[in-house]
Amino acid sequence: MIEHLLRKAKKGDSDAFCRLMDTQTQSMYKIARSYLKNDEDAADAIQDTILSCYENLLSLKNNKYFQTWLTRILINKCKDILHKKKLTVYTDSIPDTPFYEDDFETTEWNQILAPLDEKYRIILLLYYMEGFNTSDISQILNMKESTVKTRLQRGRKLLSEACQYQTREGHA
Repeated sequence: MIEHLLRKAKKGDSDAFCRLMDTQTQSMYKIARSYLKNDEDAADAIQDTILSCYENLLSLKNNKYFQTWLTRILINKCKDILHKKKLTVYTDSIPDTPFYEDDFETTEWNQILAPLDEKYRIILLLYYMEGFNTSDISQILNMKESTVKTRLQRGRKLLSEACQYQTREGHA
């Protein structure tokens, strides 16, 4: 289905492009929310990603790498937002407005991953929640596959240690 929508979208069918993006929204939200920590920024990253995808869809040479390509764009948009936030000083607080309602599993997963450093968190999310393999993740994040494997292993270990610590704290 994605392949069919992708071919039609590349030929200029805007309805096919919209349906294609609809199939990817939940996945994009999970990744963006993990990176950015709030719904407003995640929505901005997704919107920027969709626009960039629309403008550059013809540059995608091999359709089978669509999800990897889209995820890489999304992560770059998330990094851009994080960079801009570091340069911006906020004078007032804007209340969060939900873009997408988290399901229980996603909320729980974000809570589990929250204490981890971003370099481990995003790899664990892409691997376990989005189903990418280490080769795909290395392409998405533009790093060596051996680095992805190492961070995946360390992330698992840190996660395991954090869970053991919480279990001990709960029984004390």
